[in-house]
Amino acid sequence: MISANDLKRDSVFILGGHPHKVLESSHMKKGRQGATVQLKLKNLVTGSIISKNVSSNERFEPADIEKRELVFIYNHRGECVFSDPNDKSNRVSIKESDLVYEKEFLKGGLLVVVEYFDDEFIGVKLPIKIDYKVVDAPPNVKGNTAGGGTKMVTIETGAKIQTPLFIEEGDIIKINTEKGEYVERLK
Repeated sequence: MISANDLKRDSVFILGGHPHKVLESSHMKKGRQGATVQLKLKNLVTGSIISKNVSSNERFEPADIEKRELVFIYNHRGECVFSDPNDKSNRVSIKESDLVYEKEFLKGGLLVVVEYFDDEFIGVKLPIKIDYKVVDAPPNVKGNTAGGGTKMVTIETGAKIQTPLFIEEGDIIKINTEKGEYVERLK
């Protein structure tokens, strides 16, 4: 059992029969009241985010999350197909609708971690930084760039990313997948 005092960011535990991940945790003590812990939680099954205050002496059951490393192969008819890195014939299909944010950054050959709870899919963890090729970029425009001008480019997965003006079609850029932001130009 996990004590409420031990819950830190990224801790995973069972609440109401569903696994929840701690997004934020802060301890509070007001006057004569007992200590409480304020939690911001994400339900890993439904994706909903809730705030909850719990007593500091409450205990929770840890969630047993199974993690599998898989390689993304392709999308087809609303499904994303992954395979075991060691056995390409062992394939797993996940509905595109279950990958709302992640599908914009999936490209062929990308190694990801797929998470399961009680053999039910709950999410995909992408590498934090990934390199992509820019397939469409508007031409550079001269003008007032004192504030650091930016433009919207399209990367090989079809996602649109805000980048500096000097990025051109064919460049390889590094993207932070957690924030969906440009990091640096590689070529």
